[in-house]
Amino acid sequence: MAKKKIEADFAQDWNSNPFRKPKIEKVVVNICVGQAGEELNKVKRILELLTQSKAVAVRGKKNVKEWGIRKGQSIAAKSTLRGENANKFLKRVLFVYDNRILRSSFDNYGNFSIGVDEHIKLPDTKYIPELGITGFDMSVRLVRPGFRVKVRRKQRSKIPKHHYVSKYEAIEYMKNIFKVEIVDVMEERFY
Repeated sequence: MAKKKIEADFAQDWNSNPFRKPKIEKVVVNICVGQAGEELNKVKRILELLTQSKAVAVRGKKNVKEWGIRKGQSIAAKSTLRGENANKFLKRVLFVYDNRILRSSFDNYGNFSIGVDEHIKLPDTKYIPELGITGFDMSVRLVRPGFRVKVRRKQRSKIPKHHYVSKYEAIEYMKNIFKVEIVDVMEERFY
């Protein structure tokens, strides 16, 4: 009963004030290899094929001797998707998990992350032997209209705490818009 009341409260809040309804600001797809060179170039090519947008190299922020990473060394590739491209890619990734997301994937600010162990599991993705198979991580950022005030360059200002998207509101948004099932523990699937 309390769960239905929360859902109704969010729906009523979003309908009464359109500036309260969350939206997907961006989807960031990341593949890390830990070293520069040919492997990084392969990963960038895979990322460009998956997202249909340009992939950029990500540099290491600090030295990690155990993994052989130096500060400033290119170790990963990422691609940022916005708008309709972000929605399409998110739907493709959710198809891999049968439209289910773990509740623990959401943080307290409404963002969530998903990992895919083999990129060829995505629909309409073909295996290319020269590139191999790799996994990727995807992070989704949900915001309300007006959140840009916090991150813009000119006249940046603070936003109140109630303007952030809560964990429960992000879960309801994904349930209503993308018809996602939220699960506490995902059972393992064997292929």
